[in-house]
Amino acid sequence: MKSEIKYIELKTGFSHNGPAWIGLVFFSKSRKTLYFNGKAFQRIGSDRVSGNFYDIETGEEYWISGVKKDMGDRHIYGHGKIFIEKRILNDYLKIINKTNLNEPNYVLCEVEEDLPIDRINEIENQKDKFKSEDEKHKQIHK
Repeated sequence: MKSEIKYIELKTGFSHNGPAWIGLVFFSKSRKTLYFNGKAFQRIGSDRVSGNFYDIETGEEYWISGVKKDMGDRHIYGHGKIFIEKRILNDYLKIINKTNLNEPNYVLCEVEEDLPIDRINEIENQKDKFKSEDEKHKQIHK
């Protein structure tokens, strides 16, 4: 499973000040689903939202993007600490061309490393089942 270091920020209920992480994100084979911190995300297809991904289980919106070399990951009007996953710290320091993270707005943290693939597949299968039943219902009532 492919992975990349990404910036992840919760947008629902927070605007530009939501909890934020820099961590290792894993991609499904199709790259349509991203996994991070025990959650699964899919891209939002609408321009009327503040995030570009949503949590499949909760519907909460997140902004997920590549990390910036200048450490300017938060929105210009946003503020708050950014949690950095401990296991990727050395790789992140290489990306930003630093030898240590001596910044007051960053906190090292652990995240849930188990990928919820089976749980998410079950949710997705239930969605597909309801879609199929709805389509059958529409065909019957034409």
